[in-house]
Amino acid sequence: MSVQPGWYVDPADPETRRYWDGEGWLGAPIPVDETPPDGPPPVEPPPVPVTPAAPATPAAVGPVTAAPGWPPHPGPGAQPGHGPQQGYGPQPGQGPQQGHAPGWGPQATPPGLGPQAGPPGWAPQGAPPGWAPQGVPPGWPGGPPEPRPHGLALAGFGQRFTARLIDFGLVFALNALVNGWFVWRWIQEWTPYWREFFQRAARGDTSAEGLPVPGEQAGLLLVVILVIATALWLAYEVPAMAAGGQTFGKRVMRIRAVPLAADQPLGFGKALSRWTTLGMPTLLWYCAGLGLVLQLVDALSPLFDHPLRQALHDKRAQTVVVQVPRTTASATPNDRDHPSGETP
Repeated sequence: MSVQPGWYVDPADPETRRYWDGEGWLGAPIPVDETPPDGPPPVEPPPVPVTPAAPATPAAVGPVTAAPGWPPHPGPGAQPGHGPQQGYGPQPGQGPQQGHAPGWGPQATPPGLGPQAGPPGWAPQGAPPGWAPQGVPPGWPGGPPEPRPHGLALAGFGQRFTARLIDFGLVFALNALVNGWFVWRWIQEWTPYWREFFQRAARGDTSAEGLPVPGEQAGLLLVVILVIATALWLAYEVPAMAAGGQTFGKRVMRIRAVPLAADQPLGFGKALSRWTTLGMPTLLWYCAGLGLVLQLVDALSPLFDHPLRQALHDKRAQTVVVQVPRTTASATPNDRDHPSGETP
């Protein structure tokens, strides 16, 4: 980022103002309290070259005349007991330097400023002091602040994870009531197989010949269990999310799912779309646990989404999970403390 051309206070002489053309100072200074003209100053005529004179006995050299607008600097002989300064004024036995005014050396910039350099104390690339890096407003040391959808803070991953564990515990309890008999029958189908398998493992027998094979009813029972578990999860979550954006776990953790477009209830469509991304893979647990892997990826996805921390099911339904602010309920006045009417 470079400094725009314009009139700025000269860092070498704060009492004056000079024109900065984007790469260096240009023209003569003006008093700092004077209104600068529009645009750059007029171009000064180049100094008239002086014809070299014949060598002569060096005479006392007076003070060096400074270029227009530059602060004067003492020339050779100005300080008692000091000889001529290197680069300023003619040396003994030599004439004036060709192409420059008498008493001036080849230096083309004010002392202390290198060629094409910004004013002293300015940031790199000529940025004035206190200017923030490009794209980051002042006062933001670590980047832009966290977004607040509808003025609410985003829910943390720990809050969301804890709420999900609470909901899973409740759904598991519902499955224990409704699915309990089917799970018991499925375990009975597999018990002979696993009993024989562990007995052979204890004897060091690794053969699989003669192991009891579960009947066809075991596979059918597993399908029934997964369908019932999915239906229970659907009935538990979708209506609650459609009405208020909160399940029981989210209420406990004080978080809520809201649409990105407006702070309003999700509605059945968004609630169902949000749930199907996370809940429907339950039916794929039958396929070597593939559904469980998909659900795990979805559950961890907010850790890698910035800046809204959306899970995959949030992205599909265009929702975001925010914290519910604590509201202080107004106390209901007690009629006994302030009775109406006349006192008998």
